[in-house]
Amino acid sequence: MSQKYHVEIAYKPFIRVVGVSLKEFRAQRVEILSHTAVIFTSRTTVDSFFHICEEARITVPETMKYICQTEAVALYLQKYIVYRKRKISFADGSFTSLVELIIKHKEEKLLLALSEPHRPELPETLAKLKLSVSPVILARTVAGDLEDVKLADYGLLALYSPSDIKTLVEKFGTDNLPAIAVFGESTLRAAIAAGITVLANAPTAEAPSMVKAIDIFLQKVQKGEEPEPVELVTDARKEEFIRSQQNKLAKKSRTRRPGTTEPRK
Repeated sequence: MSQKYHVEIAYKPFIRVVGVSLKEFRAQRVEILSHTAVIFTSRTTVDSFFHICEEARITVPETMKYICQTEAVALYLQKYIVYRKRKISFADGSFTSLVELIIKHKEEKLLLALSEPHRPELPETLAKLKLSVSPVILARTVAGDLEDVKLADYGLLALYSPSDIKTLVEKFGTDNLPAIAVFGESTLRAAIAAGITVLANAPTAEAPSMVKAIDIFLQKVQKGEEPEPVELVTDARKEEFIRSQQNKLAKKSRTRRPGTTEPRK
């Protein structure tokens, strides 16, 4: 992209993730060994989970199952355990795929490993589906060191999480910002809630990646066109998916009333 448009790209992390302390973990009153499966959505929570286990002297049984959002997260488990496919399963990275995978393991006692802050849609959906899931915060997102960052040096900021938005507002405010591009619905929601105008976003049908979203934005700028502010559109398909899963689980759990039959003569 830098060659195509003759732009300079700088990588400045707005946030960093740190694991919670053993004291913070114990304050949540969650017993790891009372669960039979752990849900991981990131490699950060994998590191934090096993760090807590080591510090608390908890030996994770070989029978523990692991449900991961992506194959990359699943493969990362090899850093801590012997990789066995029968104990490790993974989704394709999408929200619906992960929820369907979790439902397949609904008989397990599930532990959901989270970072703070996190997207509420997964724990909220699992609660709506009435699955036996215990959320636990294993890592926290904190602001990065941005003392040497001058926003006037940049024409566009690409932000990937609500935590990026929070850091931007806390460090720089919302006035006189460069053009803003965001990734993900929750990031877009946070930006709009903060009063920030977003001019590029992904993933969408037109721009499945941040790279493509910025590519489209730069094309418009080169043509002298004014990019339209991005509006938040609720994904009706996701709501319909949740309702369909609720109905499926309700049908499976519904017990049949025994019918009355006449005694034989």
